[in-house]
Amino acid sequence: MQILSETVTLHTEHPFGISRETIQTQRSVIVQLQHLDHVGWGEVTENRFYGRTAESIQENIRIAADTLSGMTEILPCSGGVKQIWDRVAQRILPDTFALSAIDSAVCDWAAKHQNVPTYQIWGLDWTSKVPSSFTIGLDTIDRMVTKLRQRPGWPVYKIKLGSDDDLDIVRRLRQETDAVFRVDANGGWDVDKTIAMSQAMKTLNVQFIEQPLPIDASESAKRDVFTHSRLPLIADEDCQVVADVAKCSGMYHGISVKLCKCGGLTPAFDMLRQARRLGLSTMVGCMVESSIGISAAAQLLPLLDFADLDGAELLDSDPAMGASVDRGIVTLAVGNGHAASMRQHSE
Repeated sequence: MQILSETVTLHTEHPFGISRETIQTQRSVIVQLQHLDHVGWGEVTENRFYGRTAESIQENIRIAADTLSGMTEILPCSGGVKQIWDRVAQRILPDTFALSAIDSAVCDWAAKHQNVPTYQIWGLDWTSKVPSSFTIGLDTIDRMVTKLRQRPGWPVYKIKLGSDDDLDIVRRLRQETDAVFRVDANGGWDVDKTIAMSQAMKTLNVQFIEQPLPIDASESAKRDVFTHSRLPLIADEDCQVVADVAKCSGMYHGISVKLCKCGGLTPAFDMLRQARRLGLSTMVGCMVESSIGISAAAQLLPLLDFADLDGAELLDSDPAMGASVDRGIVTLAVGNGHAASMRQHSE
């Protein structure tokens, strides 16, 4: 078995802004698990907010490779994916970012070994019609209008907010389209603003608000918003790992799962199942990433109420190929596993 990794620099089509920062480039770590006749692919981006750099991720992937080298007999076995996740997690947690890239590659390899798409290893059927949103990054109002106009015809747009102009932004964008809006403050609001914005945005066909309060806001503040918001609330930064799902009940109406935060597809599957048992809405989100990462996350679509899988659509050029997202419609590439790879590589 070989574990190979490389860091690539992705460039966004436009400056991509959220309440915390604006980026134009994104470094991403691409992983290959080569064993027998198959290659499993994984991807994870670095993230300053969560304290993960490409260098720290690469170092933990090297540690994980040492662990995996002694597990070649387990890899093809039933239950092998979960056993590998548990063993690697013991070595490299709390770095869920490196863990997620390894887990994605392991799941991809296991599905290819079984000659099935990845979603089938969990017994899922590809029957979901859940559309993905397209994200309009936080910017000046005029630039946000331009971004929307350049991507017409999407059924859902996610609007990044967290500025003094938030309500004006949504009102102006509403003049451009009748599509459903979702808004994401990335923790940039306080209690009063969240409640006031929920009242105003309910009349603007906004479907829900994602992560309005900062992650360090008090539990009482989050429950206050939950009680008085006129719109459903979806946890993002507040729902990172499996243990966070139950905590969101009574403070949020749903959760957004990101593979990099929870440690990969294996725990993400558990989080989505648990959320549904608790009556929480389910969503899988993404970072600005290539089709390697998007193709992995898309395997969970049958478990979702909402999808936000436009990360590769935000790039100026995608160095990978795999699942596509065209005006909200998510289509998997033909093939087993995630059916994704870097463009210069073929299995």
